[in-house]
Amino acid sequence: MSLPAEFHEIAKRVNNWGRWGADDEIGTLNLITDEVVREAAANVRTGRRVPLALPLRQDGVQTGMIPGRVDPLHTMVQINQELFGPGTIACSDDAVTMGLQAATHWDALSHVSHSGRLYNGRPAGTITAHGGAEFNGIDKPRHIVSRGVLLDVARARGVERLDGGHAVTPEDLEAAEELSGTKVGPGDIVLVRTGQIQLLLAGDKHGYAFPSPGLSVRTPEWFHARDVAAVANDTLTFEIFPPEIEDLWLPVHGLHLVEMGMLQGQNWNLEELSTACGEVGGSAFLLSAMPEPFTGATGTPVAPVAIL
Repeated sequence: MSLPAEFHEIAKRVNNWGRWGADDEIGTLNLITDEVVREAAANVRTGRRVPLALPLRQDGVQTGMIPGRVDPLHTMVQINQELFGPGTIACSDDAVTMGLQAATHWDALSHVSHSGRLYNGRPAGTITAHGGAEFNGIDKPRHIVSRGVLLDVARARGVERLDGGHAVTPEDLEAAEELSGTKVGPGDIVLVRTGQIQLLLAGDKHGYAFPSPGLSVRTPEWFHARDVAAVANDTLTFEIFPPEIEDLWLPVHGLHLVEMGMLQGQNWNLEELSTACGEVGGSAFLLSAMPEPFTGATGTPVAPVAIL
């Protein structure tokens, strides 16, 4: 089944291929300039640090819906081993097997393709079983630090958590922007709070996964117009799930990652951040969300920190 004309029409309007050159592999992260980071640092007023990552644990987010995306399997490979003989310093080491997108993570630009293409026109076939992503891997953006802006859609709509059928629209984003008192601008990383992660934190990971509120197919044009550098939210699927357009699965992924070249993040815990922003009276902060540089990977766990 081919993608509908509506999808391709939006794709043309948000396409960034060639904007930063034919060899570009980091897309809208190019918008995070030295000046943007310098100005972002000015948003640190109290020094308060808010962690946004979920714990990496074996009983984690995943339900088995996505094959191979396993929760972290933690194994001790040596315990108090005296490597250099009896009486010497003893060491303990461990190893982890996990899906790189199993918990709080960034999707790389190579995470999805459509019509046989990745961001900037690269062939989808450049992703291979042994080499991973030849282009647009998560190792290409070496650092992600910028101004973060919390758009608390749930709070803007007067609820603790959006219902599972709520597609977050541009109008929702603007309502949250007005509530925040901060105008989203070039190079910003936008964090969209739906409140959905409350279900996961309460132990209902199946309810967290489905049905889920999330971004509407109408929102990529809003982010494109604002020159946003990256977007993350507090849901498993990022976009509304099941989809708002019948049989059009993951269109926002395709528009963000393939057409715009914009990273997106999932499973970010924005609950403490929502409270903290209310207490300090502002929704802008310095955000550090460094990708782990797995060569050729299509995503990475991340432990982001908002500094208010």
